[in-house]
Order: sequence, then C-alpha cells, then structure tokens
Amino acid sequence: MRLRTASGDVVPINLEIEATCQRNNAARRRREQDTEGSSYTSPPLSLHHAEMDGEPARRVTLEDFSNTATPQFFTNIARPEVQAANISYPHSLIQLIQGNLFHGLPSEDPYAHLALYIEICNTVKIAGVPEDVVCLNLFSFCLAGEAKRWLHSFKGNNLRTWEEVVEKFLKKYFPESKTAKGKMEIYSFHQFPDESLSEALDRFHGLL
Repeated sequence: MRLRTASGDVVPINLEIEATCQRNNAARRRREQDTEGSSYTSPPLSLHHAEMDGEPARRVTLEDFSNTATPQFFTNIARPEVQAANISYPHSLIQLIQGNLFHGLPSEDPYAHLALYIEICNTVKIAGVPEDVVCLNLFSFCLAGEAKRWLHSFKGNNLRTWEEVVEKFLKKYFPESKTAKGKMEIYSFHQFPDESLSEALDRFHGLL
C-alpha cells in the first residue's frame, strides 16, 4: 500500500508501524479511563458521622493535631493547695504503693487495702504537706484494672478531699449489701463441733 505526500511523492506505508501506533493509542485511552475512575474520593468518615448525627461536620485542622493541652476531664482528683512550693515523692514510695494494687475484685478487701495504703503513705513526711494530701495525690497509683477505670469515671477534678475519696471508694467496693451480709455472719456466728475455742475466736475476729 502506498501514500501520496503533499509534494506529490508516493511513499510506501509500513503496516507494522501503523498497527503499533494503534495499539499504543488504545493503551493510552485505557490508562486515561482508569485514572478518571480512580480519582473519586469517598467523603471523610467524620462528615458521614456528622450527617448521621444531624450535626454540621467540623473540619479537622493541623491545630487539632498540634494541640498538647490536657483536657480537664482527664483529671479526676483535684490538686489541693499546700504550703510547700514543690512536692517531690520518692520513687521508692511509688514502688511500695504499686506493690499493693487494688483491682476491684470481689475477693479483695477494700478496708485492708486502705489500711496498708495509708500506712505506706505515712512513712513519708514532707514539710508543708499534710498526710491526707499525700494519700490523695498518690491514690491513683494503688489502683489497677476495674478499680482504675472506676477512678477515671470521675471527671473534671471531681474528687477534692481524701475523705471524699475514701467515702466513694468504700461505697463502691463495700456497699451496704455487703455490710448487711457481714453483720448477719456475726449475728449467726457459732463454734463448730470440731473447732477449738481459740480457733473459733480467731475466725470470729476475722469477721470484725
């Protein structure tokens, strides 16, 4: 097959080159279609949630990621005012406290836990810092698991005194129903037939 040029010359057509150009053009058109199909971007998840909740979507900015301020609801125990300018607790004290963790399990005794915790805290004396302030500031270190989650349920410096913490702690982990059960065990206490008097007294003291 021959082709006449603009100058009137007749030149042969290379059919193989023509077929190659057609294949290249077809491949280019497919790439352009694929690029157009993949350019669709789904709406942000936050926008989808906002529309479901009926609230206008809020655009997340770089300022949101760079903000390092701690939200108030992350703290649950208020920092009491003391005469001391700076309070520094020994690392060994923290280790002793964390060796007596309370998890909130039914088998744990909250009264025994508090007694040992207060005893450990009283081993440290800091000028200008009352003993109850030490107990209040370090209380979160003696909790773990469910008990730690319970403490975090109080928002915005809700706990302000050591007495308030003790009251809420015992109300949570030694409720009135448990107190009533303990009283019933004391009222109905009796010595077992195969139990000595000293053994019975020890068991009775364990109920008190």
